[in-house]
Amino acid sequence: MVPAIDQKATGRQIHRLLKLRGFTVQDVKERLMLGCVQSVYHWLDGQSLPSLDNLYALSRMLRVPMDRLIIGTEDYEKTRPLKRRSKHLLYYGKMVREGIAA
Repeated sequence: MVPAIDQKATGRQIHRLLKLRGFTVQDVKERLMLGCVQSVYHWLDGQSLPSLDNLYALSRMLRVPMDRLIIGTEDYEKTRPLKRRSKHLLYYGKMVREGIAA
């Protein structure tokens, strides 16, 4: 299965972060210079997704990376097994970060 964006879950995530940061739908409309609040309500209801530009602006407004706003239908990393070499590189990288590797 190809990973996709879960619109409903993404809308709930955006709504949760707006509440957490104390922003209203009107605040989003004004900051993103949207014509009306209906677009924001459609995002929150999972009827549509923000454009890439609006997603970036939202991430800046909410002070989170863009990928924290988006919820996928499945975890891509779990669906794609790592090859032996990739696992070895990840392990070596961990050792380097911990100062173990020479």
